[in-house]
Amino acid sequence: MDAKTVGAWDLKDLVAWQVAMELAREVYFVTRTFPPDERFGLTQQLRKSAVSIPSNIAEGHGRSSKREFARFSLIARGSLKELETQLLLSRDFGFLPEGEFSRVAALTLRLNELITGLLRRLRR
Repeated sequence: MDAKTVGAWDLKDLVAWQVAMELAREVYFVTRTFPPDERFGLTQQLRKSAVSIPSNIAEGHGRSSKREFARFSLIARGSLKELETQLLLSRDFGFLPEGEFSRVAALTLRLNELITGLLRRLRR
């Protein structure tokens, strides 16, 4: 992938972005049952982190530069790690049942692999 082709393909075709969007939807879904007193706490933090991931991938893609795309992909991966921590806390606090945690955690692992692969490709 050269600098001229970074923005030449559609963002919606990027699997990392697709999985990031799926993860954000799942986080919104599982946080609906969190305690009301967490509405402005962990619920908001989880949702903000989850939305940040596809948003940063999209922003990097929109910059039409391999270097910028890589930079924003690193930011997305940082938000993913933040989300993973918040999901663990949610499970440990009893807000997130083990089955839901496992489903969302599997998405985070897959997305981490996809972002890492994207970064390798951008750095070539």
